[in-house]
Amino acid sequence: MSKSNTATAAPAAEGGKSKKGLIIGILIAMIAIGAGAGGTWYFMQQDGDEEAEEEKPKAKAKLRPTTFVDLEVFTVNLQPEESGQYLQVGLTVKARETEVVQEIAKQMPSIRNRILMLLSSKKAVEISGIDGKQQLSQQIADEIRQSLDSEDLQEDIREVLFTSFVIQ
Repeated sequence: MSKSNTATAAPAAEGGKSKKGLIIGILIAMIAIGAGAGGTWYFMQQDGDEEAEEEKPKAKAKLRPTTFVDLEVFTVNLQPEESGQYLQVGLTVKARETEVVQEIAKQMPSIRNRILMLLSSKKAVEISGIDGKQQLSQQIADEIRQSLDSEDLQEDIREVLFTSFVIQ
C-alpha cells in the first residue's frame, strides 16, 4: 500500500505547483492590464487638461449674455403664384451681447437690402409651412452674417426670430 500512496502524492504535488503557477500567471496578467489601463487613463487626462485649458478662453467668450435686436417690419411682394400676394414680417435678431449689436446698427441699410431681396424672391407656398419658415429664418440669419465683416461677429449671430408673419 505504500507504493500507491507515493504514486498519488506525486501527481497531487505537481497539481499544486501548476495551480500556483496558474494563479501567479493570472495575477501578473491582471497587474499588467491594470497598469496599461491606468497609464492610458493618466495620459489621456493630461491631454484632456491641455485641451481644456486651450478651450477655456473660447468658452468664456461664448458664455456672453444674449441680447435681442429688433428690425423694422418688412413688407414685400411675393413671387406670383395665383394673384398678387405679399408678406409682412417682423424680425428680431438673437445675438450675443458683443460689438455685433453696434455693427448691426452700422450695417442696417445693407442688412435690410439683403433681407428684402431674399423675401421678395420667395413664393407663398415655400414659406407658409413650419419647415419653410425655419429655412427662411436660417437664410435671413445667413444674410445678416454676410453683411458683417468679421468672422467673430458673424459667430455672434445666434438666430433670427419672427415676431409677426402675415401672408395675404
